[in-house]
Amino acid sequence: QVQLVESGGGLVQAGGSLRLSCAASGRTFSNYPMGWFRQAPGKEREFAAGISSNGGSRFYADSVKDRFTISRDNAQNTVYLQISSLTPEDTAVYYCASKTVFYGTYVDVSSYGYWGQGTQVTVSS
Repeated sequence: QVQLVESGGGLVQAGGSLRLSCAASGRTFSNYPMGWFRQAPGKEREFAAGISSNGGSRFYADSVKDRFTISRDNAQNTVYLQISSLTPEDTAVYYCASKTVFYGTYVDVSSYGYWGQGTQVTVSS
């Protein structure tokens, strides 16, 4: 019912900023809370940020708080992740996902039923 496509990744210098986008298809986008996850090479996928259906509530992992900003534009069916002060530790594939389990937690991957293909973020030092 929902297809997600991430974009905006690439190679950036440490200390720089980047904005990732997640474009959703279908007309049910606004019904779902959304999340951003990331997966570094050889590591588990981890929660980065989440946002409620109308954008009124936002949640961040402690590791990215104050550097990451999640937002959404339901009219454009798009979720964004603004990242500042990038470090090499931010290097990962970044995924957006639709939270389909109503009572599931934002940080749990099992709460999300739809996933994008991911976009690579590489931060050079």
